[in-house]
This record gives sequence, structure tokens and C-alpha cells, in this order.
Amino acid sequence: MRILAAMSGGVDSAVAAARAVDAGHDVVGVHLALSRAGGTLRTGSRGCCTIEDAMDARRVADRLGIPFYVWDFSERFRDDVIDDFLSEYRAGRTPNPCMRCNERIKFAALLERALELGFDAVCTGHYATLREGPSGLELHRSSEEAKDQSYVLGVLTAEQLAHTYFPLGTTPSKALVRAEAEERGFAVAAKPDSYDICFIPDGDTRGYLAERVGAERGAIVDRSGAVVGDHDGAHAFTVGQRRGLRLGVPADDGKPRFVLEVRPVTNTVVVGPKEALATAEIAGSRYTWAGAAPDAPERAFACDVQIRAHADPVPAVAVVRDGELVVTPEAPLDGVAPGQTAVLYAGTRVLGQCTIDRTVSAVPVDA
Repeated sequence: MRILAAMSGGVDSAVAAARAVDAGHDVVGVHLALSRAGGTLRTGSRGCCTIEDAMDARRVADRLGIPFYVWDFSERFRDDVIDDFLSEYRAGRTPNPCMRCNERIKFAALLERALELGFDAVCTGHYATLREGPSGLELHRSSEEAKDQSYVLGVLTAEQLAHTYFPLGTTPSKALVRAEAEERGFAVAAKPDSYDICFIPDGDTRGYLAERVGAERGAIVDRSGAVVGDHDGAHAFTVGQRRGLRLGVPADDGKPRFVLEVRPVTNTVVVGPKEALATAEIAGSRYTWAGAAPDAPERAFACDVQIRAHADPVPAVAVVRDGELVVTPEAPLDGVAPGQTAVLYAGTRVLGQCTIDRTVSAVPVDA
């Protein structure tokens, strides 16, 4: 196959590209320049797609003897990931920019260009596996549960899965990948993993949002609507947050209060007891299936639901109703925020996902 290897400059994508070469594929490496600031530098483990990362990727490509290019996707990244991130916060939701990047950049924009240029598939260093199932290609968890990245790939469609290649999916551990990189002489063998939001390399999400979304003082209220404090900008709060609340009125029971809801239209933050974070139902109209859809999804079907990349899956029942994917977990979920992604599984198989638009609390307001 003709393989386009997406090379971030990290150890995973380096070894993935090397394995694609070893498998006899015709491989070309590409690094995506996602920042408009061409001189962006990496700070420790923070951020990715920096100028240093591009140079690291080039050195690996040179060692493998494959062609290498840097493609400028910064405008698409700004429109589809950064602007979406800001608009979601303005709407009072908590977005996952890594999901949007996978959905709209790595497996949409990049894959579209790869297919136009005659490539058969895009290769990445994600830890997930593809299997042939009775209804076609299926996306499954990797063999290493702790490193499994199938959650952030839950946005992929059947057409995209047909043109992806995950050489690391059956590798038991990240340590083995690093050891292999060292054996191959890759300088990135000991390079730390990136974390945090790549376009906020200093990790100051609150400051980033204040500068771009703006800060305006507003009220913090309890579930009854009584004012219990104030804030400098609702965008700085997320559901489940406890720290940073300026509450002038203590709770009747003296217990800590947590953010339950952010209302951007009125610039109001709603707080309440920890018990009120329990979520009995989630739903979203922006849903997709990873491969073949479940048989008759308008009838309730059993599944597991995962709401964060490193969260444990929870048994649930899902159904498509009135244009929404509605998920009812067997036990209430804790601290779910609109804007998060819910990924559905059947065992190790990824069924699909939805962006959460609304939640239903397991605790009535008058409780």
C-alpha cells in the first residue's frame, strides 16, 4: 500500500512509520504545521506540533530513508479546532479539542488530501486496533488498556476507518515502543509525551480564555437561584470544579459546593452539593457510528459508555430518539459537562460517539 505516515515528532508516530516501512509499504512522512507562529517552540512536555517536533520528525524520516514533507494546516486547524474550542466555551460547554483535531484535521483534512494524492491510508501512532467484523471493519481498544487511545478515535466513520493504519495497536506497552525506538537509533526514544492543549503550551487555559473570550463579572447562584458569590467570567468554570469559587454564603450543611452548570447567556455559574453532580442521562444530536451502526438503534441497546479519555467505561443503555443519541448509565456518571464526548463500546469495540448537548441530574433540584 501507499502509506502517508503522520509524524508528529514523537516516539509513537516514529515507530509507527518505521513499522510501516518494515511491512513493505511505500511510505511518505508528513508533519502537520498547525501553528500560525512558525517559530513556536516546545516547552518541556507541553504542546506539540512545534518547530522542534518538525525537526525531530524529519530526522526520523531521514533515518528511515523515506520522503518527508511539512504541510501547513494552520488555517484549517484555527477554523476547525481553535475557533470551535472558543465558541464552545462561549456557549458554556466544555470541549475536547483533541477529539476535534482527530475528527477534522488528522482523519478528515489530512486523509482527504492523502486520498487525492493517491495514498491508500494514513498511518498514525495511536494505540488502537482494527478488525474485520461481520458487518465490516471495526475499531477496537488496543492491547494495552492503560495506553488505549480508542476513545479519542471514536469520532472516526466507517469510510475513514477503511483508510487508516495503526501499527502500534497490538503492542503491549509504551515501554516496548521506546525500547524499539532506541534500538532503531531514533533520538526521540526518550522524548516525553506531550500533554495539555497543544495551542495553549503554557497550560494557562483560564488566561487564554480570558484574553479571547473576555471576562465579565457575574453571579454564582445555588440551585434555588439564590446568589451565593460572584465571579470574573463564567468561561473560567467547568462542571465539577471546586477550587476558585468565591462564595460569600456558606452551604446550610457546611459542605463544599461544586460547579453544576454554566449559563453563558446570563453569565451565571450554578453551584451545589457534590451529590448533584451525579448524572442519570446524557444526550447529544451530533453523533456518529464507528463502522456499521447497531441494528435498529431506535430500539434501546446495551453498551458501555466512556465520557473521558482515562475514565472507566460504565454499563449503559443507549437509543436514538427524536434526533438524539440518548444514553442512560447503569449507575450515575459523575460531573458530566455539555461539550464532552461520550464514546460507546460493545466490549472492546467502539460503536460510536456523541458530543453531549444536555444532561439530566440524578438528584432533583428540591432534594
